[in-house]
Amino acid sequence: MSKYDNSFTDELRQRLSLVDVISRRVPLKKKGQNYWGCCPFHNEKTPSFSVNEEKGFYHCFGCGEHGDIISFTMKSENIDFKNAISELANMAGIKMPEFKQKTQQQIEAEENYIKITEKAAQKYQELLYQDSGKVALEYIKNRGFSDEMIKKYRIGYAPKSNIISSTFNNTKIDKLTATGLVRVGEFGPYDFFRDKLMFPIFNAYNQIVAFSGRSLDGSEPKYINTTDTELFHKRQTLFGFNFAREYIHRANRSIVVEGQIDAIQMQNHGFGETVAPLGTALTEDHIAILCKSNRNIVFCFDGDTAGQKAAVRACTLVLPFLRETSDVRFAFVTGGKDPDEILKNYGKDAMKQIIDNAVPLVDFLWETVNKNYLINTPGGRTQAEKYLKDSLSKINDKIFQNEINEEYNNRKFNQWHKWKKQEYKSDIEIPDVDIMTQNIIKSIVQKYPEISEKYIDFLVSLNISFDEDVKHTELNIDEAENFIKSFKLQLEIKKLEKKKKELLSNALNGKNYDKELLEKINIELKDYNNKLELLLDNK
Repeated sequence: MSKYDNSFTDELRQRLSLVDVISRRVPLKKKGQNYWGCCPFHNEKTPSFSVNEEKGFYHCFGCGEHGDIISFTMKSENIDFKNAISELANMAGIKMPEFKQKTQQQIEAEENYIKITEKAAQKYQELLYQDSGKVALEYIKNRGFSDEMIKKYRIGYAPKSNIISSTFNNTKIDKLTATGLVRVGEFGPYDFFRDKLMFPIFNAYNQIVAFSGRSLDGSEPKYINTTDTELFHKRQTLFGFNFAREYIHRANRSIVVEGQIDAIQMQNHGFGETVAPLGTALTEDHIAILCKSNRNIVFCFDGDTAGQKAAVRACTLVLPFLRETSDVRFAFVTGGKDPDEILKNYGKDAMKQIIDNAVPLVDFLWETVNKNYLINTPGGRTQAEKYLKDSLSKINDKIFQNEINEEYNNRKFNQWHKWKKQEYKSDIEIPDVDIMTQNIIKSIVQKYPEISEKYIDFLVSLNISFDEDVKHTELNIDEAENFIKSFKLQLEIKKLEKKKKELLSNALNGKNYDKELLEKINIELKDYNNKLELLLDNK
């Protein structure tokens, strides 16, 4: 059988929704996880034609017809493969390339590419747990990564030396440079990634096609990615999508965050449907990939100016993909924090609250207009009208477009004549943990003076003023005392961990350190953590 270059057909499958293509000829209704309609290939009154958007195929339980977006176009239009590809390319708005049979040389080049990136990932993984990778391993574990997470995402370490160049010294240089792992300079080949924490980048088939490296010495940029290659295009790749595909289907949505560590932490805290762009702004290709899986998207950005701009860009990009069944929302993490920090300091429930309180696209676009234009003046209202009109014109579904326009007309009539410009504020504010803890302690002291007497030395050491009245705690006396005990233990653990980190840092830098003190700290840490665990189990 002839083998063809699949990159273009894969791009068509990514950009086009199977449901959208089929529904042009067959009325479909969603039932459960699939869409159903009457089969176009045989006469039937009861729908037995099933379309699975996630897996990208259709199947008729009546006549047995089965296929994907390309075979459906061929059969329904009675055209050949090349013409079907051409029609789908026009539908997707992309240029039809010259169609050529894939040569044996091209097939071998792709196979060699994957072999090299796979072996490189294995090497990086090994080095992370060796002496040269100690700093990288300490960094990623301090970010809350367990050994299981490190293994799952195949995180590794690229040393300062040219490890890839030397490992593949018997491989032709053009094969190495094709992967982006090695470059050729004045003095010969050298590794592109050096002294970096390495995150492999997978394609949709779980093959490693590129890498993202994070600096460990504070230098900028924090991340560098493999430059575009024959098998890797950054504008068309979402980090974590290979892990998220199944969860997007289950959750009936995707979540988009700004960074890959955020994406990994979200996936491992119950938000498996999370992905992130690779160090670049979202692109139309990213949105097309997401919408092909599911048109329900939550964009989760920082609440700062950069995050607001990123949200506006995402809103603009997603408008052409909207359907009446779409649910697109915008969530913002305030207080200079990111999802990784929220999950570590406040837990999954706090992150869930942020996601659950995400602003619907219709409201976000309305807020954007009212925040950026002086709608209390005729000129400002005119500019706002033009912005809304231009934005809504991007929605391809005209009936849906008209419905949103009517909604905005009602809002303009009811609000613009009395609108006062206000600073946009997210619904969710993340409180400072110290203030939150202080208020709980104050309420305990005021409600249970016997507890304050018992722990007076510790409470005085906190330098908290107990004069201010606060709302009484709902904790009973046993729960209140456990709170004080656990907080005291947590502070002691933090002090010990800080001291331990200083000792280990001295050891790594070749300085003298007290081994006996380190051993004593480890024993105390174990004891305190056991006590804390018992307290938490008894809550």
